[in-house]
Amino acid sequence: MFTGIIEEIGVVNSLTGGTVGRLVIASKRVIEEAAVGESVAVSGVCLTVTSIASGQLSFDAVPETLARSTLTDARPGDKVNLEAALRAGGKIGGHFVQGHVDGVGTVESISSLGDSAVIRVSAPPEVIRYVVEKGSIAIDGISLTVASCDEAGFEVAVIPHTLKVTALGLRRPGDRVNLETDIIGKYVEKFTGGHAASGGLTEELLRETGFI
Repeated sequence: MFTGIIEEIGVVNSLTGGTVGRLVIASKRVIEEAAVGESVAVSGVCLTVTSIASGQLSFDAVPETLARSTLTDARPGDKVNLEAALRAGGKIGGHFVQGHVDGVGTVESISSLGDSAVIRVSAPPEVIRYVVEKGSIAIDGISLTVASCDEAGFEVAVIPHTLKVTALGLRRPGDRVNLETDIIGKYVEKFTGGHAASGGLTEELLRETGFI
């Protein structure tokens, strides 16, 4: 479990293929307390540390993980967001993020708003059904608040600090990003008998069930 508060920007050293992909990332901060067998979110993807050596964290990535996330596009030198797993008693600065990517979106536009930015992301239907205005969403593992949404995508307003300390500040229109919706919406759908199947979780339904 994570909170969507990025601890550092790591750098991809290599991604080798095979039955199981081997991802090696250079780290300075997260590596200090990391241990083999622990989880680290890599741009929103929960991965298990398999080895630690010479300032590098290594992870195994199965084909399913690569196919469902932007990690399949990883190249040496790419910047990725890193967050260690939440420890008992730790602060929850964002929202509960599982590190289970729901889908891949595409950055459609980035509009400057002073030193901040408004970013619009197009998203597949299986993601949009759980996106609500003022709700939470994780983009590349970053906990953000949805400013507006429609059937094709959504917008988030990003403060200067987030642009500076995460790889989101490096994204450009056309870039693919990992998306994870708030788990609360999925439980609401299940508990209300799958009402979202024909049109998604509406704000009205969420209000009726007391979740917003």
